[in-house]
Amino acid sequence: MSTFPAATVSPAVQALVSYLEHDPQPTIVLDTDYNILAANSAYLRQFGVEGQPPIGAKCHRVSHHYAVPCDQAGEHCPMRKAWDSRSPERVLHIHHTPRGPEHVDVELRPILDEQGEVVAFVERLTSITVASAQPQQHGLVGRSPAFKEALSSLQRSAPAQIPVLLQGESGTGKELFARALHLNSPRANGPLVVVDCTGLTESLFESELFGYEKGAFTGALQRKIGLAEAAHGGTLFLDEIGEVPLAMQVKLLRLIESGSFRPVGSLRTVHADFRLVSATHKPLKEMAAAGTFREDLYYRISAFPIRLPALRERVDDLPLLVESLLQRMAGKAAPKVDNEAMSLLSLYAYPGNIRELRNVLERARLFTDDGVIRPEHLPEELRGEGAGYPQQRSPTKHLGQLAQALEAFNGSRSELAKHLGISERTLYRRLQNLGR
Repeated sequence: MSTFPAATVSPAVQALVSYLEHDPQPTIVLDTDYNILAANSAYLRQFGVEGQPPIGAKCHRVSHHYAVPCDQAGEHCPMRKAWDSRSPERVLHIHHTPRGPEHVDVELRPILDEQGEVVAFVERLTSITVASAQPQQHGLVGRSPAFKEALSSLQRSAPAQIPVLLQGESGTGKELFARALHLNSPRANGPLVVVDCTGLTESLFESELFGYEKGAFTGALQRKIGLAEAAHGGTLFLDEIGEVPLAMQVKLLRLIESGSFRPVGSLRTVHADFRLVSATHKPLKEMAAAGTFREDLYYRISAFPIRLPALRERVDDLPLLVESLLQRMAGKAAPKVDNEAMSLLSLYAYPGNIRELRNVLERARLFTDDGVIRPEHLPEELRGEGAGYPQQRSPTKHLGQLAQALEAFNGSRSELAKHLGISERTLYRRLQNLGR
């Protein structure tokens, strides 16, 4: 394990360093002034640059290329929090790596001396593989604060059995999040079974979910395994659960609580072991209060709610999403987007979220002949022509709304950035345009 000379490290810390060399997780030891004292072999293999240990360098310079600690650059700093709490802290960061920027789950533990004073820190890093901070042709992509907050919740809940409820507007990528949750769980080798609850009558929903026996009803010519049974050993994803008929919700509750059910037309009881993930764009809590959704079912499925941000809340991610979506459509032949078209794309509010963005790009791609998407290839509502959408914003109006938000908001600028769903860096750049 690479470390400072023994004379500069206390015997207790040196013993810890030797122990951590056997840790399969990438691990570094830090002093109280952000200096890296040691790095184990797992860290050097995954995050080292040309095999050179970053001994003596500041952790924020190595991981973020920042000249100042993370909390002074708009990030949450686990060292500062651990120093104050004297207990382990965990945060999701984007680190610079030999492979480019990556999402990393950072766990930092303070080391205390006999007097209870912090003398060093141990930082363990886990790369998150289910989401990317770079353009890619599949899976989740994003870097904005709003996206990272949802991804952090996913990372926390994935290893557990707790039911997860994904809440967000239509088109925000709930099925992608459900798939990422499954792939990051102990059940990743089992099946992910998706049940689309929209448009199903009570009888059709029951036969789809529970299956049926031969002869159970007209047209049941053979026995069919239900989706709940097919999910055994894996994850059952109930998409748009708010659409489940009220009469069926009691049977669904029984399935979730006991894992048991009876196929339609059968006397036998079937047991299925699955992890439950649900999703909805509807206000289930208000529906439960109004009696249009069972309250007991709501509390059973919403043990760990995760809110997925709308696209307008993660404007910083738009270039990354645009490049990723175009790659998914056309691979190596994906067109580029010129600066003026990208500006127009970033000023639109996308009521249909990522699904609408994908449709806009698919249409624009078909209009370009030279591999470059320009403003004239975009729909009228994005160019500000015709009636347009009320959500469409001109640059002047956009900055005017920011000025109004700045005057009305009582918190710090970092809190304002979080409130607006943008990074502090983007907020500062826009404030510069306002002369603030």
